[in-house]
Amino acid sequence: MNKIEDYARELNRLPGKQEITSYLLTNSNLPGPRGNLELAAAAAQTVDASLLIEWTTLSAGDAPVNTAGEFLSFCGVFGQGRLYNEGDPRALDRIFWAASDTRWRTREAAAMALQTIGKKDLNKLLKILPRFYNGKPYEQRCAVAALCEPCLLKDKLVEHYPVQMLDIVTRAFAEFTDRKDEGFIALKKGLAYGWSVAAAANLEYAKPFMEKWLQSDDKDVRWVMRENLKKNRLVRLDPEWVEHWKE
Repeated sequence: MNKIEDYARELNRLPGKQEITSYLLTNSNLPGPRGNLELAAAAAQTVDASLLIEWTTLSAGDAPVNTAGEFLSFCGVFGQGRLYNEGDPRALDRIFWAASDTRWRTREAAAMALQTIGKKDLNKLLKILPRFYNGKPYEQRCAVAALCEPCLLKDKLVEHYPVQMLDIVTRAFAEFTDRKDEGFIALKKGLAYGWSVAAAANLEYAKPFMEKWLQSDDKDVRWVMRENLKKNRLVRLDPEWVEHWKE
């Protein structure tokens, strides 16, 4: 039995809301550099829907960044993927709102919730993503982080979709004027690895798109694309091409 299953079994033994909440707060690993992701996954899978939804309403004031309180928000948002899979359409709204939260862990939980949807029904995720990648920078970053996950890109259903999505998002990124905006900065970091993940799944298709942006007049776009060229996943596939475009 793995750690997620162990935690799920423990959570299922707890009698009620107060005990579950206390257990999560005590074992969150926050404050600290890494929250307890295995416990969060177990909570997202097993905790009652009403409690998960309640935790999504915790604001940054109620549950500040890097506190045990934020862990509850993380679990609540992460669990919305499961609730959407179980038939709650409002869960998608909660994920969307969390995608632009001021707390980075809560934003990360939104991307992980979308991945939960994609792991069950990839086609459903692809239909959902335009709402995110046509949104503002934080929401676009959520789409990038959600789909640029190697385990989701093995299906032929996404042969071209990730690269096409990244092309749309990069175009919007290049047109964004406030380069000090926190959402822009988060999107910049997401694009700096997302392109390499998508390209590694279909490099020959991705090459002309990447080459176009590597020649962009925009210094932030060029930085993003060159960061992707540093990733070993691309170097292993075509070292000569990578070396050529690094120059």
